[in-house]
Amino acid sequence: METSCLFCRIVAGEIPATVVHRTETTIAFRDIDPKAPTHVLVIPTSHYADVIALAAEPSAAADVLAAAAAVAEQEGLGDGFRVIFNTGPHSGQEVFHVHAHVLGGAPLGPMLAGR
Repeated sequence: METSCLFCRIVAGEIPATVVHRTETTIAFRDIDPKAPTHVLVIPTSHYADVIALAAEPSAAADVLAAAAAVAEQEGLGDGFRVIFNTGPHSGQEVFHVHAHVLGGAPLGPMLAGR
């Protein structure tokens, strides 16, 4: 655990979150500033700074993707959803603990704003 990491502190139970799904290696919780009717963050319980670090551990990456799929099913996103990983400052990554955004519940529009 990184003691200064917001998401590590959520995993440790030090900071509350609205948890919607949990496995031995992942936790999924509602985003506090949702960008879609359904906006859930899926994180590994171990600290990986970004998707590059997560990709170095294929089983951890698979666990995050499986949890994202389970969240989408549980949330009733059968009409479609997005799974987004932001990596690095130019992508908008704000918390440097890898996390997948599961977004859906309405038409999501174009992939990138202003394109």
